[in-house]
Amino acid sequence: MASASSPFPVRAAATAPQPFAAPAAPANPEFLTTDEASAFLRLSPRTLEKQRVLGGGPRFRKFGARVVYAVEDLRAWADSRAYGMTSDPGYVQRDSVR
Repeated sequence: MASASSPFPVRAAATAPQPFAAPAAPANPEFLTTDEASAFLRLSPRTLEKQRVLGGGPRFRKFGARVVYAVEDLRAWADSRAYGMTSDPGYVQRDSVR
């Protein structure tokens, strides 16, 4: 391919080699970090950390030093806290412990 003003062929500029990129995380991961789980539940990460120590929070897994939450466990935990009204016996019993 020659330019109209130059008789020499024009080459495209060499592109820089792309650095190694880690594979993208799946769109719907099965396990979430504490920060991701807290965003999923709309709680603070500190709340989940306290619940891991004191109990009452969602089930979690430890892989070495890493703590992760299964999405299905988060949903089950959230579903177990569903009430129809504030006078439901389970609601009154659970929240009176505070």
